[in-house]
Amino acid sequence: MTSVYVDDVAEAHAFYTRVLGFETRMHMDLGGGALFVTVGAPEGAQPDLQLLLEPGQGPIAEPYRAALRAAELPCIVFSVDDIHAEYERLRGLGVRFAQTPREQGPVISAVLDDTVGNFVQLAQPKE
Repeated sequence: MTSVYVDDVAEAHAFYTRVLGFETRMHMDLGGGALFVTVGAPEGAQPDLQLLLEPGQGPIAEPYRAALRAAELPCIVFSVDDIHAEYERLRGLGVRFAQTPREQGPVISAVLDDTVGNFVQLAQPKE
């Protein structure tokens, strides 16, 4: 499990499941508006990999996220089989891209805005 700091956990959950295609693994209401939510790749894609969607406020998260955003660096990288098809699928769903697919060394990559404060990179190894 790895953490992704987000502006709003409920909005992140909707984006990562409805748009990116992840599945909900855990969704617990902790009371007072706090949620504990994890998502994972669809069954069979990557066993046991989970993203913990964590509130992005606080003395650790805020400077970390601001530095990533200022440097235009992704918070996480996802491997895809066909980056051009995934780029077109996501654009069709209204996803904004900070970088269109382009060759970068041994991969073709694209960078999207996850709508909750982060850049996410998609990468496909070059054949």
